Amino acid sequence: MFDLLIIHAHLPDGRRDVSVGVKDGLIQEISAQDALRHAGAGEVLDAAGQLLSPPFVDPHFHMDSTLSYGQPRVNQSGTLLEGIALWGELKPQLRQEDVIDRAMSYCDWAMANGLLAIRTHVDVSDPRLLAVEALLEVKARVRPYLDLQLVAFPQDGVLRAPGALDNLKRALGMGVDVVGGIPHFERTMADGATSVRLLCELAADLGLPVDMHCDESDDPLSRHVETLADQTHRLGLHGRVTGSHLTSMHSMDNYYVSKLLALMAEAQLHVVANPLINITLQGRQDSYPKRRGMTRVPELLQAGINVAFGQDCVLDPWYSLGSGDMLEVAHMGLHVAQMTSQAGMRQCFEAVTTNAASVLGLEQYGLAPGCRADFVLLQAATPAEAIRLRATRLAVFKAGRRIASTPARTASLNVNGRPATVDWRL
Repeated sequence: MFDLLIIHAHLPDGRRDVSVGVKDGLIQEISAQDALRHAGAGEVLDAAGQLLSPPFVDPHFHMDSTLSYGQPRVNQSGTLLEGIALWGELKPQLRQEDVIDRAMSYCDWAMANGLLAIRTHVDVSDPRLLAVEALLEVKARVRPYLDLQLVAFPQDGVLRAPGALDNLKRALGMGVDVVGGIPHFERTMADGATSVRLLCELAADLGLPVDMHCDESDDPLSRHVETLADQTHRLGLHGRVTGSHLTSMHSMDNYYVSKLLALMAEAQLHVVANPLINITLQGRQDSYPKRRGMTRVPELLQAGINVAFGQDCVLDPWYSLGSGDMLEVAHMGLHVAQMTSQAGMRQCFEAVTTNAASVLGLEQYGLAPGCRADFVLLQAATPAEAIRLRATRLAVFKAGRRIASTPARTASLNVNGRPATVDWRL
């Protein structure tokens, strides 16, 4: 007897018209439709040929600043550096209750969008560690329905800002999950390389993962990811280290990149691109031709490197848009990277699901027996169609329990007396 039986579902790997049986919060069986047709179940959901996907995962976000757009003022230039300056103005005014309230609102958006795991960077440059305390409280509150990982992020530079390294260590001692960094924002290239070494050594000593904002620049000589790969290899951190952004790679010499890709693959680095923000903030000093601003996603994938897409920002000093919709992120990534082949579109879907889950190291994630019964039913038949339509999340499940529902997107037409119903699916 299953607690939940989903029938007539399509899966992202191409399997069609399958049944998924859930018991005690876990997927027990996935079979061809006829095999489970007569199995008893507490609840039966007919997917009617819609796509059943593992939940969306955001491997790179800033929840301490989310929904703060316009405070203390609007980013008039729309640039990265003005956004950093604005955040510096806002930090002394932050109240813990406000950070919690904004973060909880965003988590509600995430849940409704089928986004059930988020890695968020939290600024540790403020010695009060107010945002750290706030997001640790949020993590505890949302634990029943959302996996939230926190990264100790020294926004102002771990060597550049007084006391930042001590603040970061204190944050880790409070229960923050991941060691962060921002080497390209240190005062010199040498300081940036030193920061990578210090932070990777700290992570190795504590047995923690690493996730660094790395080379978020148009400067082809910003090459801290090379140091990150080297330190990962030296310290045996293979598979536990992520380089986020890596936008300088779009400006690097192709010969150098050919060497760099091999080093990154050897270190088993994860890479997170943030298409919406990278394409918005980078290339600002270019006239024409104007650089795209996103790292070399197809080349990284071809080299065997795990690549995921992140949301990064929503309604904050850096980005005045966003809704917590990872299909919007995949949609932008697909266009910027020109990944319009059938395989490329599937890879963009994986960049916000399975690849992103690998970055977070999520256990029992996916659509297979023994995995947690966390999934989302989308109003689409295939991953490509889901991206094309930014498909409606018809139902979101956590441990086999429905936690969110959205009505199907339909429209009724009446033109010249001819009634019709619009169906965006093919």
